[in-house]
Amino acid sequence: MRIGNLSGRLTLFTEQGAVDVEKASGGRFGADPQAVYDVWEDFLGWAQGADLSSATPFDAADLGAPTPTPAQVLAIGLNYSDHAAESGLGVPDKFPPVFTKFRTAISGPVTTVTLPPGGHTDWEVELVVVIGRRAEQVSADDAWSYVAGLTVGQDISERIRQIEGPAPQFSIGKSFPGFAPIGPWLVTVDEFDNPDDLELGCAIDGETVQHGRTSQLIFSVPKLIEGLSATLPLLPGDVIFTGTPAGVGLGRNPQRWLQPGEELVTYVTGIGELRQRFVSA
Repeated sequence: MRIGNLSGRLTLFTEQGAVDVEKASGGRFGADPQAVYDVWEDFLGWAQGADLSSATPFDAADLGAPTPTPAQVLAIGLNYSDHAAESGLGVPDKFPPVFTKFRTAISGPVTTVTLPPGGHTDWEVELVVVIGRRAEQVSADDAWSYVAGLTVGQDISERIRQIEGPAPQFSIGKSFPGFAPIGPWLVTVDEFDNPDDLELGCAIDGETVQHGRTSQLIFSVPKLIEGLSATLPLLPGDVIFTGTPAGVGLGRNPQRWLQPGEELVTYVTGIGELRQRFVSA
């Protein structure tokens, strides 16, 4: 099942097109895409038997983030060994570093992003997990049952602001407007043969710069949920960026940064793709 945000309204997507949930449910569920996660089990029960014959064509440019205003956005660093190596850092053993991308950075799947002046703006393809019910002290064995679904994300990062001292500013350097595009929709876990092994990657103007599989994660999605929920409650609609494989601009020799006029296309197989066009400030 594909659930998302079309022109700010909660929408189901089928092969025939888009179905407005508020209209199709007779008002049982509202139009707010974020609010559905608070009633996720009830919504799924309705959606599985809903009449979706009213689906109509839509424009991808009208898609918004499937989780536009999550209470918490958690992001994981150094969760692929090849990315840790290109960053010149060790592989985490007990648990990976965690930071946040502030939710004002969230945008939809097809956007124009303004590059910060004088910055070194980088790309990071990521699988994004959305929580479907409150998760607290959850075991890895049970973790997938707490997931509403999966989507595609880009952890766009301005490296100067992120890394410069006296102390790194990861969250600030990764939270400029438009630096957290997600979408094109949320895909429920039952749609995947193996949700722990998905292909992901991204390309700049057609040139592949990252490619990997989520089976290469050092800490799998269930292990991330177990570790995070041991410290803080994960709330319905919360977003987890799970980490990026190798191929970022920071790790290249010479280093490479996103430039005005370039288009970044990001994908996770079985979910879809993002398209970001970059312009100067």
